[in-house]
Amino acid sequence: MMIEITDDIAICADEFVFKASRSGGPGGQNVNKVNTRVTLFFDVAGCEVLSDIQKQRILRRLATRADKNGVVRVVSQKYRTQKANRRASVERLQELLREALKTKPVRKKTKVPERAHRRRLEEKKRRSMLKRQRAEKDFEF
Repeated sequence: MMIEITDDIAICADEFVFKASRSGGPGGQNVNKVNTRVTLFFDVAGCEVLSDIQKQRILRRLATRADKNGVVRVVSQKYRTQKANRRASVERLQELLREALKTKPVRKKTKVPERAHRRRLEEKKRRSMLKRQRAEKDFEF
């Protein structure tokens, strides 16, 4: 089964490693007995579908989720079943990879309009004049 990340990138589900463990929080005996929390491990560094540039971008943007070997970890314990948590973790990984692979537009430097520059300087002069006038007043008691 292929998981589509972008229009031109699809990753085989065989590259994902799932690990189940007991979930925390309320839930009665179900929490104490059943391993419903799912941790998904995806080896970005070893993925053959991604280019080196894409791998670097993903590992840089998902640095908090990746270990030193380039394995990204996603945890899901939202649902009461392991199957639903597996699906949720795959969907979350898809979102994270999509966001990480988006290129941010380069910021273009813009010049401050002359009128705005003049207005700012005039306002500064007005404020300094007002403060100067306040300081010159003599208060007699």
